[in-house]
Amino acid sequence: MTESELEASRLIDDLGLQDKQQYPNSQHKRYIVKDGAPALIPSDPISLMKSSVLSTKSKLALFLEPFLHKQASTRNSGKVSDEHLSESVGSFFERHFGREVVDYLIDPFVAGTSGGDPESLSIRHAFPALWNLERKYGSVIVGAILSKLTAKSDPVKISSNSSGKRRNRRVSFSFHGGMQSLIVALHNEIGDGNVKLGTEVLSLACSFDGVPASGGWSIAVDSKNARSKELAKKQTFDAVIMTAPLSNVQRMNITKGGAPFVLDFLPKVDYLPLSLLVTAFKKEDVKKPLEGFGVLIPYKEQQKHGLKTLGTLFSSMMFPDRAPNDQYLYTTFVGGSHNRDLAGAPTSILKQLVTSDLRKLLGVEGQPTFVKHIYWRNAFPLYGRDYNSVLEAIERIEKDLPGFFYAGNNKDGLAVGSVIASGNKAADLVISYLESRTKHGNSH
Repeated sequence: MTESELEASRLIDDLGLQDKQQYPNSQHKRYIVKDGAPALIPSDPISLMKSSVLSTKSKLALFLEPFLHKQASTRNSGKVSDEHLSESVGSFFERHFGREVVDYLIDPFVAGTSGGDPESLSIRHAFPALWNLERKYGSVIVGAILSKLTAKSDPVKISSNSSGKRRNRRVSFSFHGGMQSLIVALHNEIGDGNVKLGTEVLSLACSFDGVPASGGWSIAVDSKNARSKELAKKQTFDAVIMTAPLSNVQRMNITKGGAPFVLDFLPKVDYLPLSLLVTAFKKEDVKKPLEGFGVLIPYKEQQKHGLKTLGTLFSSMMFPDRAPNDQYLYTTFVGGSHNRDLAGAPTSILKQLVTSDLRKLLGVEGQPTFVKHIYWRNAFPLYGRDYNSVLEAIERIEKDLPGFFYAGNNKDGLAVGSVIASGNKAADLVISYLESRTKHGNSH
């Protein structure tokens, strides 16, 4: 998470987790692989000029972008064409900055944050802020600068940021005890009796018959947790917030007024698989350790140099307390849209692949002293070029099922802050729905 995510910051304040926040060491040192070796990503214009990450041609394209795209996009006036509505991330950034920027900066970034690739992702849905900046200003760089200046001078935004300068920085952080600390705090705040784990939703029934009614939803579940057995029978609720993946929602038995509510209009959502491998090595066995946040591997470099992983976080470099003093801890990601099959490989195979990549990049020798493997079959929804049809389907579900609200990374973004904001928005909509229903009832 980053401190510039206002919703996340507010949640942390509400939960009293400020003292548990943990900031990584040297987090601004980030690397990508270029010519088979880690290269420091430039963090400012001066270091960019000195960097070997981009060619002179690409550097020139970056500096000329404000001049070549200085006019606001003609798409801002009139109807936006279907071609531009479905433009890929790769096409967008290539138009503005050239192909090398896509291959060596954008590709590893989107792979490392969403498991996707530039040609499959929609710029409109994966980076809506940039898409809107182009429509308004023409130049992405000019738009970003002007937007930042506007935000700094906006008294409403300044007053809403109660934490002052600390929350104006785009600084990454975790918690002592890891991100699990946030989940534990949420669980404690909600109350153990209101959280039902290991519980599968069997059916959702909406009794809406023209006028929203109290207890209009009944839910039946199958609990594999003894503490949740009391929910095994149907219970009624006034509203439902759904955050399950759409692929799961499609399999649920949903009825409206006693008739099946068929979700055959919901498009198939492409979910990207991802494996995470945590490894530890003795410091004496890592011949070329790097200080910083981590290293990302562009797909071009994977192809050229036989690398198989998306990238690696230098976990113990960022948070020294997460490994013994004589060892380095690394967190490596495998899979995504480029390497779907590898994501589901057994631990033994992934251990070999990860060790091989770390040997090439960090000079690792021998075998890891510790290995932990986590696999997500459906790690991220792919915000593809036709993803608008998915969002339209979600809107249709919410419109046709009174008291049903959808939230989560299928709708409002993949980042932790975006997901928190999505949940808050859904909660506000539930409150408005219940208030409107009460007013409607009082008028009769």
